[in-house]
Amino acid sequence: MAHPQSEVTQLTFIRPIQFGSGALVLLLFIYFGVVSLISGMDFALEQFAKFWYFIVALALGFGIQVGLYTHLKNLVGQHGASGKVVAVSGTTSTAAMVSCCAHYLANILPILGVTGFLTVVAEYQIELFWVGLIFNAAGILYVSSKVYKANKEHKNA
Repeated sequence: MAHPQSEVTQLTFIRPIQFGSGALVLLLFIYFGVVSLISGMDFALEQFAKFWYFIVALALGFGIQVGLYTHLKNLVGQHGASGKVVAVSGTTSTAAMVSCCAHYLANILPILGVTGFLTVVAEYQIELFWVGLIFNAAGILYVSSKVYKANKEHKNA
């Protein structure tokens, strides 16, 4: 029979890793799915080969944010921390996700007929990758600070 403390430890550490890994894989599937549907699998593979280090870094950053978010949510549930922390960290993750995928607008906008904006997005694809990475880093730092604060409050309680 498992000890109750080991179940809490498993919930505290394994579940966030599982959710974070799942989010990383899901984001890669979304990348290949969206780009393949819009421009074909050959283009998706070509773009991935050309920008794999950005795409993997963005997916990894998103996975880390989801893992931290899951850990924070567990802490909130266990220790009664503020639900506002979870809402704000979720918004940060969403902002990073939107910024991560913003460069795909270059593939979608011709369908919408917005050629001026398309030119700008296509021209600054690398810069948009960097914006996504910056948002990922900011999200990771923000959620990490909330996890640290929740852990500290729990130890002081």
